[in-house]
Amino acid sequence: MNFLKKLFIVLVIPLFAFTAVHKYYVSVTQIEYVKEKASVQIISRIFIDDFEKLLRERYNPDITLSKDGESAEVDFYVEKYLGEKIKIKINGKDTDVVFIGKEYEADIMYCYLEIENVKSISSFEITNQVLFDLYGEQQNIVRTEINNKNKSFILIRENDKGLLNF
Repeated sequence: MNFLKKLFIVLVIPLFAFTAVHKYYVSVTQIEYVKEKASVQIISRIFIDDFEKLLRERYNPDITLSKDGESAEVDFYVEKYLGEKIKIKINGKDTDVVFIGKEYEADIMYCYLEIENVKSISSFEITNQVLFDLYGEQQNIVRTEINNKNKSFILIRENDKGLLNF
């Protein structure tokens, strides 16, 4: 009987070690073209703890993302990082993606971005590399509502671009 217990411990217990809760690394970016305002409005939802870890490793080890008492440099670094990692081409031309601001809800940071003066969209290309430099497993889900059509895709490190033609 003692042999069976040892065999059980050696063979079965290690299997449970691999079934531990695995954290998912994902962001969701919602993009909507508002033709009446000639504007592309973007909301990117990112886990606060993941983004805070990135800012600490990349820019300042003392940064804390918080609703209360956050340093002024946080917005600067958030805007800088998103400007480097989210690139959008409309009708084959690079655009200026403007960081409007951010807010926190529970464990999610909502980042608000906008592209102004967009008269029409015949093609839309997005590169979203958010958190790819921190997590190899990161997935960035992009949902679009452009020209009354809804499209979605998942971007990963090996395939970080999505292209839509209308």
